[in-house]
Amino acid sequence: MSNATLDGAPIALEDAYQRAAQILGSAKFPVVAGLGTDAAGARAAILLAERLRGAYDHLACDDVFADLDVTRSFGMFVTTPNEARVRCDVVLLVGPGLPERWPALFERLALDQPAYFNNGAPRKVLWLGPKRNEAKVEGVEIETLAATPQTLPGLLGALRARVGGRPISLEGAAAKKIDALAATLKAARFGGVVWSAAAIDGLAVEALQGLVTELNATTRFTGVPIGARSGASGVVQVSGWMTGFPPRTGFGRGYPEHDPWRFDARRLVDSGEADAALWISAYDGEAPAWTRDDVPMITLAPRGASVSLGLYIEVGRPGETHDAVELAQETSSFVLRRAKAPSDTPSVAEAIVEISARFSEEVPC
Repeated sequence: MSNATLDGAPIALEDAYQRAAQILGSAKFPVVAGLGTDAAGARAAILLAERLRGAYDHLACDDVFADLDVTRSFGMFVTTPNEARVRCDVVLLVGPGLPERWPALFERLALDQPAYFNNGAPRKVLWLGPKRNEAKVEGVEIETLAATPQTLPGLLGALRARVGGRPISLEGAAAKKIDALAATLKAARFGGVVWSAAAIDGLAVEALQGLVTELNATTRFTGVPIGARSGASGVVQVSGWMTGFPPRTGFGRGYPEHDPWRFDARRLVDSGEADAALWISAYDGEAPAWTRDDVPMITLAPRGASVSLGLYIEVGRPGETHDAVELAQETSSFVLRRAKAPSDTPSVAEAIVEISARFSEEVPC
């Protein structure tokens, strides 16, 4: 059974649903934010935002747009982890903390094994900008080049220049190292670059895609992006097929409009443009980033979430307390994850259905 609180005090679940409906139904411009949920929860949340003529945003949108903005303005080479595992004889890792963001990285890409089409020769693994001691992986020989997130764009630009045979301003040992890395990348039969936009900025993402583009003039090279946290990749897909846009989309004029600045949930709440918020973080109970605490807020989060203000309704964790359809990093496709510990705690989708059923007739639809 789900728990609910109001400003930290227990409240009956039925009363919590009714109060949530009153808060959202009386708002002039509510925002449905967080969206840390599975496909069903994302669909329910977007439909709710549409019904309320509000907006919706995902908590990891800054990371999402580091990749998406490059795709929209420049283009992007990507493939699935499975194809990279089978084909890539050279793998370039870019940025720190990649195993933290995808714990199965080395196992899934089988970096300790040869590529299937490489006649048994070991893969060559390069890593630009790892954390200290992060590149020490049992069974995998990794060639590293130190860099910070701030210097990565310049380093990638230098690599691109040398791949294309153009001069760079570096000299001595640094230039020799860049030339050696460029030669390794150019010699790949099928290369792949792995990165996480949570670890590097949009400029670095654009720089590495420029490098991949340069390499594709003479060989085959592609990318394996690591998706952002809290189900962001799946939510982006759901948003795309429902509205034609990614999150940070609003329905204030009765149809979907996408604007990464206008519909940034943090800006909407802190500026006072949004007069109510539904915050969804079903995976780990991450708190919202806005600073105002005087905007009426409903939080849907799992047990253990630290919620002391506003209305809190406990929901289950996708794939743990209830079956969930999510976009899997391992396959780049939607998969069904069976519940590990099934319970009767409502899912995000079920909680939103209960709230929506209690709206008055005056709510726009």
